[in-house]
Amino acid sequence: MGAEILAPAGSIESLKAAVRCGANAVYLGGKALNARRNASNFSEAELAEAVEYCHARNVKVYLTLNTLVSDSEFETAYDAVKCACRANADALILQDLGLAAAVRRVCPSMPVHASTQMSVQSIEGIRKLEELGFSRAVLPRELSEREIIAISSQTNMELEYFVHGALCMCVSGQCLMSSVLGGRSGNRGLCAQPCRLPFGVNGKGGNNLSLKDLSLTDELHRLEKAGVCSFKIEGRMKRPEYVAAAVTACKNSLENKKDEEINQSLKAVFSRSGFTKGYFEGKLGSEMFGTRRKEDVEGAGGVLSGLQRLYDNENPLIPVELNLIFKENEPVKLEASALGISVCAVSETYPEKARNKPLDRDGLTQRISKCGGTQFYADKINIEFTEGLIASAGTINGLRRTALELLEKEIIRREKIPVFEPEHTFKPYSSELKSTHARFFREEQIPENLDGISRVILPVEVSGETVEKLCGMGIETAVEIPSAVFSNSDKYIEKLKELKKRGVSLAWVCTLDGVGIAEKAGLPFASGFGMNIYNSLSVEEIKRMGGKDCLLSCEISLSDASRLGGDLPRGIMTYGRIPLMLTRNCPVKNKLTCGECGGKSVLTDRMGIDFPVVCKNGASFVLNSVPLWLADKKNELRNIDFDLLYFTNESKDECDGIIIAYNNNEKAGVGFTRGLYFRKVL
Repeated sequence: MGAEILAPAGSIESLKAAVRCGANAVYLGGKALNARRNASNFSEAELAEAVEYCHARNVKVYLTLNTLVSDSEFETAYDAVKCACRANADALILQDLGLAAAVRRVCPSMPVHASTQMSVQSIEGIRKLEELGFSRAVLPRELSEREIIAISSQTNMELEYFVHGALCMCVSGQCLMSSVLGGRSGNRGLCAQPCRLPFGVNGKGGNNLSLKDLSLTDELHRLEKAGVCSFKIEGRMKRPEYVAAAVTACKNSLENKKDEEINQSLKAVFSRSGFTKGYFEGKLGSEMFGTRRKEDVEGAGGVLSGLQRLYDNENPLIPVELNLIFKENEPVKLEASALGISVCAVSETYPEKARNKPLDRDGLTQRISKCGGTQFYADKINIEFTEGLIASAGTINGLRRTALELLEKEIIRREKIPVFEPEHTFKPYSSELKSTHARFFREEQIPENLDGISRVILPVEVSGETVEKLCGMGIETAVEIPSAVFSNSDKYIEKLKELKKRGVSLAWVCTLDGVGIAEKAGLPFASGFGMNIYNSLSVEEIKRMGGKDCLLSCEISLSDASRLGGDLPRGIMTYGRIPLMLTRNCPVKNKLTCGECGGKSVLTDRMGIDFPVVCKNGASFVLNSVPLWLADKKNELRNIDFDLLYFTNESKDECDGIIIAYNNNEKAGVGFTRGLYFRKVL
């Protein structure tokens, strides 16, 4: 496909601004189950109207269903999918593995795009998406140009990449900060953006989780050469003027048109301390950080009216070829052709002999070329006529209107997407707590005492000697494939092959990249932290993919977890500091060097609460301020096969003490949390 400018449409006004300024596609959400639930969004009737409006102008519409879905929400999800099919949307954008599986069954002919919320960063992950039936992947914003090229050179899958808009500090799909701190989940479309609040380093002030906005609008040819086919603009929560400016800047870029006024307006209408190209160019660091300043806010006022004029009226978008037959003893005929479609309008009356001035070729051309007020413009005009004839202006104008109306109807016309009723039922699952797993962030954390631990999940850097020692103790050894894979796939594949020879029997994966890496290394996998397993169909999908067991999402309540179906063993995290963020740009490094940090820094919020930061494999993890503790709640873990002790920044002695306390079912003391297991996440 050719290069596509993909614009956000949080409202009908923004949709029209996008289309009229030259977007080739828009993405929008229904009233539920999308990652911007606070946008205006579209009812079923509004969606049908929006799709018809866009299709009439040769613009595609992608519906976002890119959130995690609970079992109780699947009926709502099916209704949304059916609604998209009835409206003839061009694709669905999905995050949830279970919902993706359901869509394949319910409407297999509907194209599906993998949301950036799926965190796929490598060719191994792309391959898994292909197997799952996705036709497009929305790549993470954190990928560099070199990494995009490495992926695109090995796949024919369509690749989409954000070229303008807000940059989250966290890799999409790996953020739990909003849900853990405020009960509003970014994975469920209600992120409260706590990262935009002040977070200092080691007690000092600052906004070290707030990045500048991204802008690559002047790099679209470079991106196209790298293999990106769809240039995505972020901003379903933003105003139509912002959409108009961003689309126009992208269109100018593709047309090699310089327009400094639009570039300045784009910065003025919304930015955070200006723009950055950091990730794309591989230039991380303090230059990427920025906040919404007073001057950024005040800059919008002077450009709004000018931007409104870009989309106030219908813009002619579609070239049309018009063929007029104007002959004696025949009705007047006008054939209109565009986008490979042709229609013909025929007058009810015949031309008459002219008594005075007959219509000539120029006069007829002038009359039928007036397409003003429509999405069409006359590109080619052919006229067959007999001289000496005349017809009223109303006849010719009416014929032109009729032909263009018929052409619009034919352009809109689509074959209905077949939809089937879901046939699956959630098979009830029954189990009891059988085993405890322990995950270690660093090899030196592993204590001598591993009483009660049946599986140890090791860091990928672990030595073969440690693996052999644990295997000799009769403990199942798994190796964690990091959630931040990026360009390190080959390194991890070779390391896993080496460790497999020393006794490692399982890969613990955090993304679909990990599933593909494990497969290449010849290891079975277990679904771990970051896979966002939230419903019965996702559990079943992990089993279908060959998973040995799965860790459920930290955002699921215990009551919902107990009711999940499927027959794959499952567990939950019961101890540990929940990773609130996975970042590629270290927030501590914005203020300190790695030597100054020493791996012991914290982010301090405006309430004086500290959040530890740990780094490894080119990524940083912002941890919760207090660890989760459920040792005294084990009797409430119903239909759960295993619990997980998730060690992050603890010392070896601390790990030893925690395992002992956990085995003794000790009560939670001061400085612990129950996480989200006993409260409903929005």
